Formats: sequence, C-alpha cells, structure tokens
Amino acid sequence: MHEQVETLFDLTGRVAVITGGSGLLGYKHAEVIAAAGGIPVLVDLAGTEPGVKADRLAARYGVKALGCVTDITSPAQVKTLLETVLEHFGAVDILINNAANNPKVEADAGSAWSRLEHFSLEAWEADLAVGLTGAFLCSQAIGSEMARRGRGVILNVASDLAVIGPDQRLYRQEGVPADRQPVKPVSYSVVKTALVGLTRYLATYWADSGVRVNAISPGGVHNGQPEEFVTRLSALIPLSRMAHEDEYQGAILFLCSDASSYMTGANLVIDGGRSSW
Repeated sequence: MHEQVETLFDLTGRVAVITGGSGLLGYKHAEVIAAAGGIPVLVDLAGTEPGVKADRLAARYGVKALGCVTDITSPAQVKTLLETVLEHFGAVDILINNAANNPKVEADAGSAWSRLEHFSLEAWEADLAVGLTGAFLCSQAIGSEMARRGRGVILNVASDLAVIGPDQRLYRQEGVPADRQPVKPVSYSVVKTALVGLTRYLATYWADSGVRVNAISPGGVHNGQPEEFVTRLSALIPLSRMAHEDEYQGAILFLCSDASSYMTGANLVIDGGRSSW
C-alpha cells in the first residue's frame, strides 16, 4: 500500500497539453504537472510567450517542456498542435482545456458593453469560439488520439458560475446609472456551463476507450481586483476569501493522475463553499 501511495500522483513522462498555458491559472496547472514529473505543453497565442514559459518550467523542475503558439479556434492549427506534440514526445496523455476569454473586473467599470441588452454578437461568438469551440476542437483531435491508444485524461476547466448564476451586485459601481452598470457577461456563464455538459458527453462517449473526462469548477482567484470587489465577493464565500492562485494545483494533480482512476464525468467544485449558500 505504501508503494501505491507513492506512485498514485506520479506523472513521470506523461505529456500534458494545457490550453491558455501562459495565463495565470494555466501556468499554475503546468507547474504542478511538471512538479509531478510530467511534460507540460503550454498552448497559447503569440505574444504570451508559451515557449519562454515552457523553458522556465523545464529549468525549474528538470523535465521536458514545450511551448506551442496555437489558435485553438482553428481546426488546422489544432491538428498541427497534435502533430507537433506527437513529433516531439510520441504521445499525449493529458489535455487540460483551460483557455477562455474572461474580461477583467476593472475593465467593466462604467461601461454598458457587458450588459445583455448591449452584448454584441461579435463578443458572444468570440467568447464561445475560445472557451467552448476551442475545447471541442482540442478534445476532438487530442481525445481521438488518446482513444486510439486506449488511455488518457481530459480535464475541462469550468467555473463556479457553471453551477450558480453570477451575482451582478458584485460589479455594481457607485454613481453609474442602472442601465450602464457593468455585469459579468452572459457568454462566460454559458461557456462554463456548457463545458460541464461537454465533460459528461465525452466521459460516456470514450468510457470504453480508456479516456477519463472530468471538470473542475474553481471560484474566483485573488489577482489584484479592486478592494471593494474582493470584499463583496468574500462576503459570499463561507471561507470568507477568494482563492490563492496555487490552491487549485492539488485538484489538478488529482484529476490528471491515477489517484482519480475511478472518476469520470464529474465536476469537482472548489469554490470556498460559495455554492453551498
């Protein structure tokens, strides 16, 4: 039993493709993969330096790592991504669908653009393209390769807003007319909820092929948001605070490793208890 515990979370040599890998949480996901001996492949847009960040991980953890500039909304680029990963490492074992459009709280202040009545079709389609279509395309290509090999793990990064509605009072600004108050865009909730649906579909679709598919629904991460926003949100959370940026790493490792070998089609909610109220 002791030997089993030692290897339960071991990812030595396993190749993990992480979309949005240069971002705040994407890089944290890559860190824990590397710390467990895995090979992180950071996938992100040009200008986010996935290659530089992959090199940083390789140097820090003594593992192989790769950065790939990829637009995951493009089937052709996703196909090239898979080919590149297979060329470098011969296999892909883990896919973390993490990429999403998520506007900053500060950017919404005093603006009506995010309100449902004014939310543009262009913004809607852009958000769904990255957060949902991108996850579909990556799952389709990389998941099919996993199924062909008979093993693999897909992890979709959803949100607490996949299980509860956004509390728009969090974004309210003093002195701003009601019809111009900023809100969390409708597309974010729709994308994150849909990812949970995609999780269940893929989990049952590839159950006989050795591919496990789960989702994680994290709460908000403290990352320089306005103090008033942090105070309001913390009041809605039983643990009375937002998450630290590294507090999801344990869950990522659990869901990507053999520690969760009998788990598929699930959505692991880690929100400080917010959805319990």
